[in-house]
Amino acid sequence: MERIIEEIREDLDRRIGIAADRLADRTLTEDPAYAARLGRAELRERIHLTLTQAVDGLVRGARGLPAELAGARATGALRAEQGVPLASLRRTYRRGGRLLWQSLTEAVAAHDRAELPGLLPGAMALWDVLDQMTDAASEAYLRTEAERGERERELRAALLDTLLDGGGTAGGTAAAAGRLGLADRGRFAVVVLAPGTGTPGTDGPHTAPATGPGTAAAPVTAAGRPRGGPGPGADVGGPRVLWRVRADGETGLVDLGHHPLDSLRELLAPLGVPAGISPVVSAPAALAGARRLAALALRTAPAASAPGAVLLDERLPAALVAGDPELAGRLREVVLGPVLALPPEDTRVLLDTLGTWLACRGSTTYAAQRLYCHRNTVSNRLRRLEQLTGRALSDPAHVVELALAHAAVTQRAATPAAPPPPAPRGAPGAAPTPAGTARRSPRPPG
Repeated sequence: MERIIEEIREDLDRRIGIAADRLADRTLTEDPAYAARLGRAELRERIHLTLTQAVDGLVRGARGLPAELAGARATGALRAEQGVPLASLRRTYRRGGRLLWQSLTEAVAAHDRAELPGLLPGAMALWDVLDQMTDAASEAYLRTEAERGERERELRAALLDTLLDGGGTAGGTAAAAGRLGLADRGRFAVVVLAPGTGTPGTDGPHTAPATGPGTAAAPVTAAGRPRGGPGPGADVGGPRVLWRVRADGETGLVDLGHHPLDSLRELLAPLGVPAGISPVVSAPAALAGARRLAALALRTAPAASAPGAVLLDERLPAALVAGDPELAGRLREVVLGPVLALPPEDTRVLLDTLGTWLACRGSTTYAAQRLYCHRNTVSNRLRRLEQLTGRALSDPAHVVELALAHAAVTQRAATPAAPPPPAPRGAPGAAPTPAGTARRSPRPPG
């Protein structure tokens, strides 16, 4: 085999050049992935190099030496960086192998047809070399793609931190928003999930209508828009959500588009976990403040409530209490101290009765129905509460104090408690956080 190739080498090189031209033209015509990313000269040069290396591998095999695969690995890594699909890369290798065998047989026939039978044993050797090269290119492709995905996740995490933690320059915030596909003006909100709630779906930086935690190397939407899908402005199927997962919990940056803020309740409902939702803001620069408000909303959820999303604007009085833990403690002590000093069961009964009465808008009758007791029993409990606290439920100012103090007690008892939002990156005491991802969607990747 080695002798035959050496005898036809000059003619074979010429034919390989022609084959490279043909394969480059066919690939650019039939494969949109190549046509969108590569020029003809670069593609033709790489194909020519691959075919030449395959012939060299055939010669090395005849000498008992392994094929040189560095070039194939370089090609695989390059195509991964360029975003050419692996299937396209492998198809080009297969087509190149067929053209190479055709060029080899034509060159031998032109030189001496009597040599053709001696070429046949080399067919298996040639395909073995081509298989090795294809495998080497594929392995390098997958390794590079994984590394590229990790870089993109790290970049995504950093961009989201810039917007959600604040503390950066106006230019840095605008640049981060642009890289994430967010408009300068729009309708944005932030969602904060309670940490350690075991939400479904892990890493992967997302559709169904709702998303679960996960990874995503490119922007993905809550509507299930994977990389390569409709652009950020498409607003297909629901708000676009970019998730940031860290040790202190999970945060979603929401591009609402035309969707109402309340639509996030339905979006988050399948997760079955506590969540806080910020008010709507109109610019990416306001997202850091929105994140703090979403975390505050989460802290207002009473312990007895079923897991679900809490809108800050619906919990403003409780948010006032949650926003200042020291003041909340003082409020508990001053207003409800005598009640909290009772035996635990008596304290629970009185606080449950007060909370139910407040939820029923001051109706003793409705409160009794909810508590499964007589109306007079509720009245007696409330009367005792008034005596202990020195507050009259007929006085609106006293009702406000009792309602806020009750919220302070409820929030203190809530578990798990959401930690306060972290300090902006670079601020004193701010700790580094692990790289985060965007939340994975149940929808298969495109």
